[in-house]
Amino acid sequence: MNANEEVLSLQKDQQQSVTRFAERRGEYYSKQFQAIQSVNGITYSFNVFAALLGPMWAATRNLWSFFWLSAIALLFSFVQLGIGLSGNLGSDKLAQADRLMAKSQEMAVKAQVALEAGASSATALLRNSTNLKTAAENAIKEANLEASGATSYVIFGFFLLLLTVLVQGFSANALYEKKYCRWRKDYSENSGFSYPNMLLGGVMLAIIFPIVIYRFIAAAPVEWIMTFPANKAIFNGAASWLDGGFDSLATSGAGFFDGISYGVRIFIEALEVILVDTPWPVTAIVILFMAWRLAGVRVAIFTAAALSYLAFLGYWEKSMSTVALLGASATLCILFGIPLGIMCAKNRTMDSFARPVLDFMQTMPAFVYLIPIIAFFGTGKPPGVLATLIFGMPPVVRLTSLGIQQVPASIVEGALAFGCSRRKLLLDVEIPLAMSSILAGVNQTILMCLSMVVIASLIGAEGLGTDVLMALQFAAKGQGLLAGLAILACAMIIDRIVQGSFKPVGKPGH
Repeated sequence: MNANEEVLSLQKDQQQSVTRFAERRGEYYSKQFQAIQSVNGITYSFNVFAALLGPMWAATRNLWSFFWLSAIALLFSFVQLGIGLSGNLGSDKLAQADRLMAKSQEMAVKAQVALEAGASSATALLRNSTNLKTAAENAIKEANLEASGATSYVIFGFFLLLLTVLVQGFSANALYEKKYCRWRKDYSENSGFSYPNMLLGGVMLAIIFPIVIYRFIAAAPVEWIMTFPANKAIFNGAASWLDGGFDSLATSGAGFFDGISYGVRIFIEALEVILVDTPWPVTAIVILFMAWRLAGVRVAIFTAAALSYLAFLGYWEKSMSTVALLGASATLCILFGIPLGIMCAKNRTMDSFARPVLDFMQTMPAFVYLIPIIAFFGTGKPPGVLATLIFGMPPVVRLTSLGIQQVPASIVEGALAFGCSRRKLLLDVEIPLAMSSILAGVNQTILMCLSMVVIASLIGAEGLGTDVLMALQFAAKGQGLLAGLAILACAMIIDRIVQGSFKPVGKPGH
């Protein structure tokens, strides 16, 4: 077989492949794809059907990104044309002018009656009538000015429509060729000419286009388009039901919630005895020694600088109280989060259950956590820690699970082949290999707990968060910034020591 015959054979194979992919107009798309693939750069391939039908063509060809981009561009063009051609520009101003003119005439009549009666209010009524008439005339001028801009809307809409048509035509074949290349690599990629998709696209366009265009060109759109017909009775019923549920659960589980609060309070008080009640030189020396032994000389120097900042600005006691809150929260997050992450990595059912719960915990606004916390645990430091626990736990759970799952299967199989038990596999192989991911989760958890410290001060958690809160209330910019830097210093000290405790430091001073 000579070179020409081989080229013809390849072209025939590609044409058959493209025909199988496109189902309709296979010969046309085969020629276009060959032209696109034979040129390094921009190929001027124009698809008339895509240019004229736009979203409908994209729907039939399973190009849904093209469908939505084209639909939005066309809809914007039609809205501009509709606004310019509707003749409603300035109609709201004209309606306002009519109302003002009617009020002016009413005032003028009252002024005339008062003048004939010799009342002193005649002058004021006449002045008000004149002012209302002037405002009406200004509204008429504004309405005329808006109406004069109708032509510009039409011109802009027409050129935007023309540009959209040209972009659709010139980009369609190139995008369809990329989809064909993906299909060649993975035959599960949607292909062919789809009548159901064409029907679906047509229905969506038939619903979206008229409603949006009517919304922008109608002088007074119907209320249900502008405002969703909400039912206040449903809202009131749901709110009352939730109130009753919270109250009932708080009453029936008072002993359970009090027990949790008591346990957290003991933990916080123990940390405060160590950090707050102990004389500050002792506390500072212990913290510096830990930083040096666990994280190295540079972290110890940074810790000394951060502690000096806290001490000289008078934040020592509040900082130690904040560290107690932050330390309690972060410790509980790590103690519960890492085992939970390991369980999620090992058990697919557990992972499927935990993922939506973690999504809920991570996406719920932070202030919302305070509502059930106050309902069940009241106010004070333990509720603040519990709110921080819920908010800060997801990162360490997710990243621990991710790190365990990313341990290479070959290493796990090798360890098991050499007789490694499941417990030894986890402790000596999987956790060390996943340590970088776990530490990233610990770091993120500490930062999340830090962000909740200020919010928790709203329910009496005290500490440096109270200073930030007071600064916000009284717009004390300097006080708020200094307190915020103090919180940052506390968090960085904890983070550097925790990160360093998992790294081999070597000899002291190295």
